[in-house]
Amino acid sequence: MSNSSSITQFLLLAFADTQELQLLHFWLFLGIYLAALLANGLIITAIACDHRLHTPMYFFLLNLSLLDLGTISTTVPKAMANSLWDTRAISYVGCAAQVFLFLFLLSAEYFLLTVMAYDRYVAICKPLRYGTLLGSRACAHMAAAAWGTGFLYAVLHTSNTFSVPLCRGNAVDQFFCEIPQILKLACSGAYLREVGVLVVSVSFVFGCFVFIVLSYGQIFRAVLRIPSEQGQHKAFSTCLPHLTVVSLFVSTGMFAYLKPPSISSPSLDLLVAVLYSVVPPALNPLIYSMRNHEIKDALRKLITGCFL
Repeated sequence: MSNSSSITQFLLLAFADTQELQLLHFWLFLGIYLAALLANGLIITAIACDHRLHTPMYFFLLNLSLLDLGTISTTVPKAMANSLWDTRAISYVGCAAQVFLFLFLLSAEYFLLTVMAYDRYVAICKPLRYGTLLGSRACAHMAAAAWGTGFLYAVLHTSNTFSVPLCRGNAVDQFFCEIPQILKLACSGAYLREVGVLVVSVSFVFGCFVFIVLSYGQIFRAVLRIPSEQGQHKAFSTCLPHLTVVSLFVSTGMFAYLKPPSISSPSLDLLVAVLYSVVPPALNPLIYSMRNHEIKDALRKLITGCFL
């Protein structure tokens, strides 16, 4: 029996039982992490350096890449260090910081994706008012609102979670600190306060999801009214990357937190956590640049300039 005042560290879930497999996980995570750093770094640099990309859509994409860099840097380096040194420990303060940063960056990314849906809605449904509704000041305010809302969301949940008394040891069944796994260590009935906060948060998250769905409903209606097939294809191509990123973000997150308890197991929880915390930050730059000629041209100029 222990309580939160006596806990000085938590024990994270190990990826494997043997040192050889731990090292294999280290090299795998290192490759994914370096790829994510390189891809997101290139996107950020290309948008910042190419004046043709100084538009609302690419401004929001730059913010998305910054958030992706932060998200993957919150969980993966510690997991790599634990695999390399064959340890499971993370300090109490380190765990609280990891929960706060992960929640802050992940929730800010979700709110930013909601803003990006509005950007696509205005661009396709109200193109004549695009410059008015999405001027530089409005874009800065919307991006700041996404970051600020994520910050407040993280403060609320982190302070609430770590004020709950813990009576069931210090072993976290995940490779990083996350709220559901920490609440499993709470004393009986002590987690009900956090459940109340979660209900309010889920309502807010659901509201953003409904906004995204309604925005794309209007977008699809507007696109189908475009007379030329080429115009329809061009309109769809500007929305497809954002829609893919939102689908990846929402589907992995929903499966992680809404899957039935009957199919839950430490190995499945571990796999799902990797899918929603590691894979999207690594794939998002690829999704946005794969069919975007402006991004490709900017990256080509950037890479050519570096080598020449």
